[in-house]
Amino acid sequence: MTQRPSAAVFSAGSWGTALAKTLGDAGTDVTVHARRGEIADAINREHRNPHYFPDIELPAALTATTDPAAALTGADFLVLSIPAQTLRTALASWAPHIGPDTVIVSLMKGIEQGSHLRASQIITEVASVSADRVAVLSGPNLAREIMDGQPAAATVACPDQDAAHRFQRACHTPYFRPYTSSDVTGCELGGAVKNVIALAAGIADGMGMGHNAQAMLITRGLAETTRLAVAMGADAATLAGLSGLGDLVTTCSSPLSRNRTFGSHLGQGMSVQEATAATRQTTEGVKSAEAILALARDHDVEMPITDTMSALLHEKVTLEEAAAALMQRPPRPER
Repeated sequence: MTQRPSAAVFSAGSWGTALAKTLGDAGTDVTVHARRGEIADAINREHRNPHYFPDIELPAALTATTDPAAALTGADFLVLSIPAQTLRTALASWAPHIGPDTVIVSLMKGIEQGSHLRASQIITEVASVSADRVAVLSGPNLAREIMDGQPAAATVACPDQDAAHRFQRACHTPYFRPYTSSDVTGCELGGAVKNVIALAAGIADGMGMGHNAQAMLITRGLAETTRLAVAMGADAATLAGLSGLGDLVTTCSSPLSRNRTFGSHLGQGMSVQEATAATRQTTEGVKSAEAILALARDHDVEMPITDTMSALLHEKVTLEEAAAALMQRPPRPER
């Protein structure tokens, strides 16, 4: 009999809970690491996460713990779903418990402030593992829809294709279809930059702009994302796939997207501080915009939407000035 794969999911937020459920539904043994004891207890007793999706029953075989060492014991996969800006510190405390053959899977869609590193780069540095042991899962994946069992797909990217295929099998369910890739850079940049573009799409919606404006932002946002990714060694085709265009369309279009929601608050006249309070959850686009812009400057890549969003978030321009700046750029050939 083939041994069931096992995964430790850190932690019990909305996306972590959704993927933990998906892994469990796929036949993987799952242990969720929760920071708060009451969350772990509720998952173990009631098979529900009372803070996220209390209406959805989790697989009976899914367990939870507050002990990182216990969660990681014997794990084939460590799945990381935490804010990108806290990854370095958190992983440093967990790293001693990671097994020598455990594949680390990043769900994070942000760029670290200061270092401008992608999550996979931070993982290899902090956990002292080779790039072959680090995978990325990225795609148009709204946690609520996945918890409801609605159809979705994603890309599993890893330099080691055997590791990518193993995680693909570990999370493949009738409602969740993972594809594989070796383009980690493209997948990560697609996931990170789309959050910034979604802020702009949300602003346009909040200001009462129509579908034409949304389509313009999605299309030109994809163009600047692709320029940066290719300059950093990614395959342009990756950005036309699930982790690029697919994720971008979903995040810019859905009211379930926290980045689009944050932007909508700004478009309705809220300050950054007020939008932060209203959104309540981590909004990676806000945290990563300046770091992404720094990468663009380092690689001599023009990213006008990201540039404008960064200026607005840092209160260097007003909302009206930001909207005007995007429309008053000199006309040029489309590319």
